[in-house]
Amino acid sequence: MTVIFYFIAFIVALVILAYIFGYSYLFSGISKTYLKGKLSANIDDGKFFRSNIIHTTSPKLWEEHPDFNKKELSKEISDDLLHSNTASFLVVKEGKLLHEQYFNGYNQLSKTNSFSMAKAVTVMLLGKAIEEGKIKSVDEKFSDLYPEFKTKPFGKDLTLKNLAQMESGLDWDENYKNPFLPNARAYYGKNLLKAAFSRRFKEQPGERFEYQSGSTQLLGFALKKALNQSLASYLSEKFWIPLGMEQNADWSVDESGMEKTYCCIHSNSRDFAKLGQLFLDNGKVGDKQILNLDFVEQMRTPTKKSAEIYGMGFWINNDNPVKHYYFLGLQGQYIIMIPEHKMIIVRTGSYNNLPKTDRGRPDQVKFLVNETVKLFS
Repeated sequence: MTVIFYFIAFIVALVILAYIFGYSYLFSGISKTYLKGKLSANIDDGKFFRSNIIHTTSPKLWEEHPDFNKKELSKEISDDLLHSNTASFLVVKEGKLLHEQYFNGYNQLSKTNSFSMAKAVTVMLLGKAIEEGKIKSVDEKFSDLYPEFKTKPFGKDLTLKNLAQMESGLDWDENYKNPFLPNARAYYGKNLLKAAFSRRFKEQPGERFEYQSGSTQLLGFALKKALNQSLASYLSEKFWIPLGMEQNADWSVDESGMEKTYCCIHSNSRDFAKLGQLFLDNGKVGDKQILNLDFVEQMRTPTKKSAEIYGMGFWINNDNPVKHYYFLGLQGQYIIMIPEHKMIIVRTGSYNNLPKTDRGRPDQVKFLVNETVKLFS
């Protein structure tokens, strides 16, 4: 009985200390992972979070390519997809669905977590807001929207372009495995404003590339202030509806209703592919330009500070014989655009410990690009 009493007292003390020192979000994380039989965030965890709906109104199905699903995947591709615990693999060529395959019980209606693919979507919203005059330019200072940043060391010089290009100088450790670091606090916590605004700057913005979820979350707050509406509703109005998405999507939010702009758009793979098609079509849907071409070019132009591997929201590989750029999310969520072959590849799944040795980019992306182009060209 005494042992039980001391054990309970120990647990209570831990809970109290967690709340005192700001780690109460750990209990949310435990309930959404370990108590659900998972070891970490996963592509199916959308149902455990509050979300804003990204509405569609006039769904338009993909036109199927004349060779749709007529050619089997090569053994090399199939083995790679199976080894990496893939949920979906889609190939679009010349604007038509060429190959569509699902694994492990997933199907064309399955909504899975975009993870950091949402970063590029957030940058798309920035482009649209600039086009509509709701934000002056990419060079607008964050402190013009949030004056409290004028008094932060280095904060007064931070621009929206710094945030989009991952050159913010923010003190943010992009570590997904350590539950005590900022990513876990943002993902499982209740207050994104506190999680992002409490971080200091460690260096002058614009000096160095460092990929950080916190930068995109700050960009999301800038957009929210400028737009004065939910980002999910703006995404719906400006992109989801014009693109004819097949399903409503869900964007995870904190307790205040603020979207996790670095992450967490839950959608199906066919609709993810439509985001890729928008960029292959240079920001157009049919004859309508829905994203300014100049801004599209900024997104997919690699920066010098990133050593030519990142633009604004996009990862870029121009040193591969088959040039490509892509949306990238944790555990291997990809929307890959291959302009030379008018091709899009979408891969979703749960590739834990995804290898990234290709200058910080996943090896799997280059592999899938080269093998898929070889198979379907």
